[in-house]
Amino acid sequence: MNWFENLAPVVQALIAATFTWGITALGALIVCFFKKVNKKILNIILGFSAGVMIAASFWSLLTPSIDLSSDLEYIVWLLPATGFITGGLFVLLADKFLDKVLKNRQNLQNTNSLKRSVLLLSAMTIHNIPEGMAIGVAFGGISSGSAGTTLIGAIMLAIGIGIQNFPEGAAVSIPLRNEGFSRFKSFMFGQASALVEPISAVIGVILVLTIKSILPFLLAFAAGAMITVAARELLPESIKENKNLSTLGLILGFTIMMILDVALG
Repeated sequence: MNWFENLAPVVQALIAATFTWGITALGALIVCFFKKVNKKILNIILGFSAGVMIAASFWSLLTPSIDLSSDLEYIVWLLPATGFITGGLFVLLADKFLDKVLKNRQNLQNTNSLKRSVLLLSAMTIHNIPEGMAIGVAFGGISSGSAGTTLIGAIMLAIGIGIQNFPEGAAVSIPLRNEGFSRFKSFMFGQASALVEPISAVIGVILVLTIKSILPFLLAFAAGAMITVAARELLPESIKENKNLSTLGLILGFTIMMILDVALG
């Protein structure tokens, strides 16, 4: 851990976001072995990821945002609240944009395979942008001396994002395989959906390190984006088959993240 702690924050964020991309690639790799994934397992994974992301949003992002606002003698609630709302709206508007693009998705079977793959890849790519920025902001906040930001918190945030990226990779590659794409092409499209995360992470770090005065806003922005992703994407999907498994996964993920962040951070 010491070697990682001594790295520059940009490198730390890049490594962490590369990890989340790698987990996406592993999820996409499932297409080489299976055409379907057990729904119960997915329910637990999605619920667990939501729990981790909700806990990380509070302890690793939103609380440090409030503390830093106080340290900088700002109105304590203003930037955290504004950033949180903006982060949530960013995700909602991105989803709305995708819905508009895909409004005729019920007719996709009449389009060519390239168009279908581009639409799937675009959906996941836009979805992954705020996740990558959240990683960058978390690691950048440590180096900038933000109160409450910890290395273990940033690492756990990346792990939580990585875990929920696993089914996302499969969600792209498996449908493409079912449409007739080769295993290799399906895998390549699946893993490519998360390539934006390392790029977004680096951008997040640079913003934090160069403009510390807006760090409270950026931390809260990332928190709002994470909560919205969990509420809009992960939880609704996880309860489709089994609410109990999803709930147990969420409780477990939230508890583990809370213990690690509070006890070890």
